[in-house]
Amino acid sequence: MSDVPVRAWEFQRDAIRAFRFVRCTFDAQTGVAELVYAFDDGPELIETITMPGAPFNLDGMRAAAAEQALRLLHLIAGVSYYKAAVPPTIAIDSYSIDADTAALLEMIYLNGLGEFAYRNSLNLHGRIAFPVGRSSGPSSDEIVPSGKGIGAEAPPTAPPANAVSLSLREHALVAIGGGKDSLVSIEALRSIGVEQTVTWIGGSQLIKACAERTGLPMLNLGRQLAPELFEYNRQGAWNGHIPVTAVNSAILVFAAVLLDADQVVFSNERSASYGSMIEGTGEVNHQWSKGWAFEQAFGDHVQRHVAADLKYYSLLRPLSELAVARQFAKTDRYDAHFSSCNRNFHILGERPVNRWCGVCPKCHFVFLALAPFMSKPRLVGIFGRNLLDDAAQIGGYDALLEYQDHKPFECVGEGKESRAAMATLSERPEWREDEIVTRFAREIRPQLSPIEQRISPLLIIDDEHRVPSAVWERLRAQFTA
Repeated sequence: MSDVPVRAWEFQRDAIRAFRFVRCTFDAQTGVAELVYAFDDGPELIETITMPGAPFNLDGMRAAAAEQALRLLHLIAGVSYYKAAVPPTIAIDSYSIDADTAALLEMIYLNGLGEFAYRNSLNLHGRIAFPVGRSSGPSSDEIVPSGKGIGAEAPPTAPPANAVSLSLREHALVAIGGGKDSLVSIEALRSIGVEQTVTWIGGSQLIKACAERTGLPMLNLGRQLAPELFEYNRQGAWNGHIPVTAVNSAILVFAAVLLDADQVVFSNERSASYGSMIEGTGEVNHQWSKGWAFEQAFGDHVQRHVAADLKYYSLLRPLSELAVARQFAKTDRYDAHFSSCNRNFHILGERPVNRWCGVCPKCHFVFLALAPFMSKPRLVGIFGRNLLDDAAQIGGYDALLEYQDHKPFECVGEGKESRAAMATLSERPEWREDEIVTRFAREIRPQLSPIEQRISPLLIIDDEHRVPSAVWERLRAQFTA
């Protein structure tokens, strides 16, 4: 035996050649899934997903569907790790995928990492290629089942061409994020009698408080990233925005199979499909995985590869951000509980100002979007201050208006929505004397056509969505009013 010490593996971003999907397992007795990744021959990066409700009874078609959902989650969640080095080779060690799945993943990684690539001056086009067909890992006769449930070193087989119906019960897992959009969806489904469980991932106390306020059944899923990722970041890993909604969608689809629910519901409006137009670059969409292209591709894939009767959709897809704001304003049930502010999202205090930083793009936009549909005292009471009467906020609002700046890299509405909302406020006595509204009326509004100054065209319901007809037929009139 050599006396030369073995040198520990070091993360060297630019020297890494391959990113490996090592394996994914799920222990049906404990409800813990492990998603395992690695760079080259480096240490395993183990992410855990915890599903309440164990033990789970999985057999037959349900077990097969859960296996496919777990693999899809493994593949999509890998984006958090792949981005650290964006190596030229992607390998899947313990199972194989078909061309349909590879195409979906390449679409998600390329577009979902669009902002990440732009900010890091990276070109990912032509670089992301998922291997189709034969697994690069051990053959099936070398695998010994662990008996811990699905995914425990399962044979490397490709997904079925057509998923079967699992006869899932009529029940919706509704993603709740603590903001106005998911609360509009929850109340809409409640109004038509759809059984639902409000569902969130992680330990946010603000989201928990909003979920409790609904008075509905709740499901809190755990996600723990591999701790090595944070060390890699300190060692120079590429870092930046990932398509987190895609990851969360895959987690909820897996949960739906385990918990016997036939619907996974998100609350992404049609405005999410439009990104920021960057001069010399083109469109970069911060919220691409909240957009229609992702929803359509992912939802169709789930029904082809996981369960034919599992419906993934955004209830608010036919609506603009302003239409959602109008719906939210109809009730004050959540005024003291909701927040869309990313910067102060972890803070929950008794005073409303603690839930809104008042200076980020989300605060700017939500305030503006709600203003045409709420009384001024109510809105100022929610935020703790009047954001439209603060000259220091002019730059932030110019970006929302796409005036001398591009739309912020945030989950905010389209520039035309902000312009129409501001034009409406400039005609209302309670708002038109405020600093930012006055400046808009003086400098920006004269450049707009009459149609650009009207909110009503932006409240029209769109026909492009995946909402099940039985649900949509009962909600359309409600959303139109």
